[in-house]
Amino acid sequence: MPDDSIHLNFTSHATTQRPLLGLTVLVVEDSRFASEAVRLLCIRSGARIRRADSLTAARRHLQVYRPSVVVVDLGLPDGSGIDLIQELSQEDPTVRPVMIATSGADGDGQATAALSAGAHEFLPKPFSSVCDFQQLILNHLPEDMRPNGLRVLNHETVSPDPIALNEDLFHLDELLGSGLDALPYVAPFLQGLSRLADDAELSKVSKGLTQAHVTGKGRRDAIHATRGLIQQRLSVHEMV
Repeated sequence: MPDDSIHLNFTSHATTQRPLLGLTVLVVEDSRFASEAVRLLCIRSGARIRRADSLTAARRHLQVYRPSVVVVDLGLPDGSGIDLIQELSQEDPTVRPVMIATSGADGDGQATAALSAGAHEFLPKPFSSVCDFQQLILNHLPEDMRPNGLRVLNHETVSPDPIALNEDLFHLDELLGSGLDALPYVAPFLQGLSRLADDAELSKVSKGLTQAHVTGKGRRDAIHATRGLIQQRLSVHEMV
């Protein structure tokens, strides 16, 4: 008979070199490229990682397991990550995970909204510093879950696998090919992805796509330009 009780993962045996050892991080993120970045950060820090690509998947996961840390993207295919943060913030503080909101989309109000909903921190994309990631989490852990003694600072940065980037680009191209209804979801997704990939051309078309979505003008031209660059990127990567 399956055990339906919630399993807490708030036991840590952290060391100065692996300060997040014993923790479980749930990353709620629809971008495979961004998820890969968090996975690498966790590996370097000693934490385990689980992934959910939607609010639905995250809630299903949380019915069974309780992670130590939740990294929540604000723009998800079935709603806003702020909704999940609000839900988690209502829980008993003794089992409430550290909640980190993240986004790569434009908008100064996102951090304020996430923190008001109960997030402990807002982490804008891109993120790649192992040291910064570790410190962000350690700042909100109970004292007995932190490593004893001086911590060895890891100044390494992570570089996600380009295959994950290709998967995201292919997914976005498919969505844009489905019509104008995809714009509200694709535009902010592409903003964050271009920043994570440090791709200036992709960033330029993502801004054009966002502007077209906001103003309602030139939407088809913006989609055409965006798909053209995405397909160019995919063709180049296939040849390498």
